[in-house]
Amino acid sequence: MSAFAIASRRVLVADRLAPATLTVREGRITAIEPGPAAAEAVDAGDDVLMAGLVDAHVHLNEPGRTEWEGFASATRAAAVGGVTTLVDMPLNSDPVTTTEAALHAKVAACGNQLFVDVAFWGGVVPGNAPELRPMARAGVRGFKCFLCHSGIDDFPKSTRADLALAMPELRAAGVPLLVHAELEDELAAAAASGDPRAYSTWLHSRPKEMEDRAVAMIVELVRATGCRAHIVHLSSAGALPILRAARAEGLPITAETCPHYLCLTAEEVPDGATAWKCAPPIREGVNREALWEALRDGTISVVVTDHSPCTPGLKLPETGDFMGAWGGIASLQLGLRAVWTEAARRGFTPADLGRWMAAAPATLAGFGDRGVLRVGARADLVRWRPEGGSVVKAETLLHRHPTTPWAGRMLAGSVEATWLGGEPIVVAGAPVGPARGRPLVPPLS
Repeated sequence: MSAFAIASRRVLVADRLAPATLTVREGRITAIEPGPAAAEAVDAGDDVLMAGLVDAHVHLNEPGRTEWEGFASATRAAAVGGVTTLVDMPLNSDPVTTTEAALHAKVAACGNQLFVDVAFWGGVVPGNAPELRPMARAGVRGFKCFLCHSGIDDFPKSTRADLALAMPELRAAGVPLLVHAELEDELAAAAASGDPRAYSTWLHSRPKEMEDRAVAMIVELVRATGCRAHIVHLSSAGALPILRAARAEGLPITAETCPHYLCLTAEEVPDGATAWKCAPPIREGVNREALWEALRDGTISVVVTDHSPCTPGLKLPETGDFMGAWGGIASLQLGLRAVWTEAARRGFTPADLGRWMAAAPATLAGFGDRGVLRVGARADLVRWRPEGGSVVKAETLLHRHPTTPWAGRMLAGSVEATWLGGEPIVVAGAPVGPARGRPLVPPLS
């Protein structure tokens, strides 16, 4: 491991930007000295230096659907986006991560192709409650469930009764339940009979009420079981009062949202532009502003990408059929820049991004050694420049397929360098060196 010192006039320590010098030795931060750059330090000038991002919601799809995405392509893209730790969802790999055997298969598939560290969520599906505690002991950080069809038949939705069995197991294991919170609605299903090329047809088929009712049900189950729960990719402002009331009650429930809900709006989605399709859907501008206010007051505490790619053909570009196309947005490399573009306009600072996109997701996934800069923490670092910006070009995206609504969009800032355990993995905005990442499951050396 290399030993070095790096300084900046904007180092994010203890939720505050200030001049400081970091000293790194054997992959850990060994000193943080406030004030002007030390003589021996590399001077990063005014670039922001902060902990590497932790993206706790990504679909890497390996093994089994590696033609959609894979460990090598996704982790290289993550590094260029300033992300040093990913937590992989239990689908859409094949097998899905709902058994301990499937977890071992996924870890084995990592091989020597990780450019950043990768941890794993498991899955809750009907009938697998006996698998949950063994999977947690094997290193799974928590478990995701769907309250609606997941998009693939080998990860079926969970009912209230299924969760009533699973949540006590998760509480005993000390890990959270992650919830795709949409309850299917017959009236909403009827809306799907509209023009399939019209984005409004897709939007009206997944109304906010589907999320709101699901969040209310999870709050009730958290109250009954004491199990920690986390609402993934929240898009509905209607669920925010429910979450605020649950927090005021002291219930252990948190929520995340994503760049596409914070930056994009339903009003700007062109008909037939199925690259914009995701579930829950991108909603109206007024709803977007409510999500930003929820970040401001802490009702939403985590921002992650929900990188969910597929092969281009599954987006049905020839027909532009929103109802038939695969739902998911590819954004892994762009999360920091996308969120910063809109956050800066609303008066937020890089310290807010560090809290939402590094510290809070690290806490969610149970990491005590990353997500913040402090003595003893891993030297997982990102150096980025908030000023300036550039248009996203599809050919510069390193995830497997460049199909994304971000292409052609002007985003602020640039990621200049990334370090993993003190080793440079991105220099001058480009990946360098061998694959240094590890699967974060026992045993680790």
